[in-house]
Amino acid sequence: MTLTLYAHPFSSYCQKVLTALYENDLPFEYRMLDNEATHAELASLWPIRRFPVLVDGERTVVEATIIIEHLGLFHPGPVALVPADPRMALDVRTMDRFFDHYVMTPMQKIVLDRLRPETDRDPYGVAEARRMLDTAYAWLDRAMAGREWAAGQAFSMADCAAAPSLFYADWAHPIGAEHAGVRAYRERLLARPSFARAVDEARPFRPFFPLGAPDRD
Repeated sequence: MTLTLYAHPFSSYCQKVLTALYENDLPFEYRMLDNEATHAELASLWPIRRFPVLVDGERTVVEATIIIEHLGLFHPGPVALVPADPRMALDVRTMDRFFDHYVMTPMQKIVLDRLRPETDRDPYGVAEARRMLDTAYAWLDRAMAGREWAAGQAFSMADCAAAPSLFYADWAHPIGAEHAGVRAYRERLLARPSFARAVDEARPFRPFFPLGAPDRD
């Protein structure tokens, strides 16, 4: 059965799902959200209009984490992104939530604030987002001690979340040298072929990054 993904390659949450799809080499139709027609299709499927959205037969699946869980249940590949062991699965889901809530969300707060008219910007909210990222980087640096991947020694859904989170967060609020473990983990994520492919597909859109994309990565 054909999978159809509504996504944009420069979106962090879309990169999260694309990494999962590429990790297991799952075939899908890519409906890129770069024109009015595909945006209209998206709105008809999900009026909230947030993406990515996956269509699997008659089922429409929304939210990046749920899409990855759905793929694991109904289109499993050689890489189990959510472990069968329930305790290990909880660890993966915990780290997945950590990256979405405490890295991705404050990063997006900083980025999206720059898109507002200057009179409507939220300096206090941006400062709070930067403090949250500092706290998250410090916690993650300790958590990654002795680990190769976010939830242990196996690549998982948590790493699919971590990859775009840390990729863009370092652009918006650089990961300091004092967090060497986080910086090394980010480098491992960038070297992972599945995420590297997602990053390469998004390169043409870097001039649109509101803060100015750094000349690296």
